[in-house]
Amino acid sequence: MSWQQRIDTALAARRASQTLRGRNAVTQGCGRWLEREGQRWRNFSSNDYLALSQHPAVVSAWQDGARRYGVGSGGSGHITGYSEAHQHLEQQLALWLGYPRALLFISGFAANHAVISALAQSDDMLIADRLSHASLLEAASQSPAQLRRFAHNDTAALQRLLTKPCCGQRLVITEGVFSMDGDSAPLADIMDAAHQAGAWLMVDDAHGAGVIGEGGRGSCAQAQRRPELLVVTFGKAFGVSGAAVLCSEPLADYLLQFARHLIYSTAMPPAQAMAVSAALKIIASDEGERLRVRLRRHIERFRQGAGELPLQLTDSSTAIQPLIVGDNEAALSLAQRLRERGFWVNAIRPPTVPPGTARLRLTLSAVHQEEDIDALLEVLHGISK
Repeated sequence: MSWQQRIDTALAARRASQTLRGRNAVTQGCGRWLEREGQRWRNFSSNDYLALSQHPAVVSAWQDGARRYGVGSGGSGHITGYSEAHQHLEQQLALWLGYPRALLFISGFAANHAVISALAQSDDMLIADRLSHASLLEAASQSPAQLRRFAHNDTAALQRLLTKPCCGQRLVITEGVFSMDGDSAPLADIMDAAHQAGAWLMVDDAHGAGVIGEGGRGSCAQAQRRPELLVVTFGKAFGVSGAAVLCSEPLADYLLQFARHLIYSTAMPPAQAMAVSAALKIIASDEGERLRVRLRRHIERFRQGAGELPLQLTDSSTAIQPLIVGDNEAALSLAQRLRERGFWVNAIRPPTVPPGTARLRLTLSAVHQEEDIDALLEVLHGISK
C-alpha cells in the first residue's frame, strides 16, 4: 500500500464511522460567547474555567512582558531562553503548591512526554489509569518500560497490578480530573497504594489546578496528598497556555539534564510567563475564590436541571459536564441542533473516548450567567426527547 493509499484509507474509515475530526476558525473562542463568521453562540466548550484569558490584569501582564522582553524567548532555556520572568514563575508555582522546584514546559503534552521519556527504563513498570490523557498513555506506550493499565479509578485493580513482579521501578500515572468524563481520581487511596508498594505517583492535574482545593491548589491539595510528580497546565483555569512539572530538587536537576522536550524546545515567551504569573496571583486571591464559588454554583445549577434529561449525566462535580449519547451520529446531530439554537457544544467521539460513549462535552465557566445555563437546559430538554 502506498503512502497516499494509506492516508486515503485511514480518512475513509474515519468518515464512515462518523469520527472525522475538524477545526473551526473563530473570531473569539473564550469567554461567554463564541464568535465566528459574523455569528455568535453561547460558549459551552471552552476550558477557560475562570475567564482569566480575558482578565485585564493578565492581558496587561502579557503586554508589559512583550514591551520588556519582546514576543519570543529566543532559544531553549539551556541557551538564552530562560529569563527572570520564567524563574519568577517557577518560584511562584513551587511556593504555591508546596514543592521544592517547578520546571516550565511549552505545553502539558510536552511535559508529560518529557517526564515519562526521561524516567522510564526497560526494567520499569508504568501503571496508568485506563482513561488517562493521550499524552500520558502515548508516552508510556512509546517508552522502553512495560505499560499496564488499570480500570478507571479502581484502586483495587491498581493494587493487583502493583503486586506484579518488576525488576526496576514502578510509576503510577493518573489525572486529577479526567478531561472527558469530568470525574476525579481517588488520589488519597491511589497514593497510599503506590507508596505501600514502593512506587512513585505522577498526577496530571490540568483540569483541577486553579479551580479545585483550598486556594485553587488543585486535586492533590484537596486530597491532602503530594505526589512525587505533579503536572499543572496553564491553558485551562489559568487562561493562558504552557505547563509546569512540580517535583523534588534532585528530580528537577535530573530533568534539566535528560528531559529532551525541555532541552531542545524553544522556551515559552517571557511575556507568556508574566501572564501566567498574573493569572496565578488572581487564582490565589480573594477574587479567585469568588470566581470558584460562582463556578461551583453554575455546576450545581446545571446538574440539578440536567438530572431529568434522557441522557446519561456523568458523575462529575467539576466544570466538565459530559452528557453521554452513545451513538456517534446521534451525538453529532444533537451538537448541530444546539448550534442551530445558539449554543456551541462539541460532540466528542471515538477514538478520543471509548466506542459507544460518544457525548456532548459541556464545560462551564465563571463568566456564564444563570440565564445562559437555564436557556441551555431548556433547549436540551426540548431536543433530546
